[in-house]
Amino acid sequence: MSQQRVGPRATTATAFAPASVGNVAIGFDILGFSVNALGDRATVTRTDAPGVVITNTTGVVSDIPREPEKNTAGRSLLAMLEQLDPGFGIALHLEKGIPLGSGLGGSAASAVAAVVAANALLPEPLDKIELLKFAMQGEAVSSGSLHVDNIAPSLFGGLVLTVGIDHPRVKQVPVPAGIRAVLAHPHMYMSTRDARGLLKGSVEMSDFVWQTANLAGFISGCYTDDLDMIRASFEDVVIQPQRQKLIPAFDQVRTAALDAGALGCSISGAGPTVFAWSLEAQAEGVRGGMLAEFVRAGVEADTWIVPIEPVGARIVLP
Repeated sequence: MSQQRVGPRATTATAFAPASVGNVAIGFDILGFSVNALGDRATVTRTDAPGVVITNTTGVVSDIPREPEKNTAGRSLLAMLEQLDPGFGIALHLEKGIPLGSGLGGSAASAVAAVVAANALLPEPLDKIELLKFAMQGEAVSSGSLHVDNIAPSLFGGLVLTVGIDHPRVKQVPVPAGIRAVLAHPHMYMSTRDARGLLKGSVEMSDFVWQTANLAGFISGCYTDDLDMIRASFEDVVIQPQRQKLIPAFDQVRTAALDAGALGCSISGAGPTVFAWSLEAQAEGVRGGMLAEFVRAGVEADTWIVPIEPVGARIVLP
């Protein structure tokens, strides 16, 4: 993807923000990784009038709110202008490459692309942590809460751990060489807000300990290239059991992925997309097994095999 150089006097800029997988099974609301195979693009133009105007929305989703307060990208830009008061307004054209309600961070990518593009118009651009805070305000429009497990990987790229909300700390976690993410997106819509609403407000102590151990083991395995540790820790015992009933044939899809050699398989974000981690040599088999189970259940699905690259949102050619 060609990148664009933007100077301090630029009046327009376009940014691409990749899709993302949130939670990564064991890191609810704190762990995510970017998926550069698809994403959203935002083109922003300086205007003399204050505020934000959404001039157009195109792509795989076009019927999204045009009122800035109700749009994740628009709300992020409003938060940015309200705090910075740069002396100009913004006209936004949003091109959606990620289906909404897919579990692939579509609302987060829109927010991230918008603030990254707008940042290129500022005389003194902000760092990514500041942009993260603005994008969080937009994400809350979609999900009803402040969380960063999609925003952070879309912005920073790669596998990302984020600690804290008011003062977030972001850490890119290394992914062992040769690992690929396999994604299967069934053609259905799932509301993030509804998927969060069905979750219990408390967790059994035994599940808390188990989940904490799995998160620690998974991250440790990533840092030490210990694939056996990653495989042993790649199990969500808290969130997945509550949400999997919403996804047709989830048990069969997950079993097929593991039988084909996947290190682990779980729900991407709130769903319905299902993802697995696999070594490259087994990735095609994992994809075939997952897709076959969706087809057997009468569900059409799109699939991707992608590397987990430490490349996040960036300025691109319009």
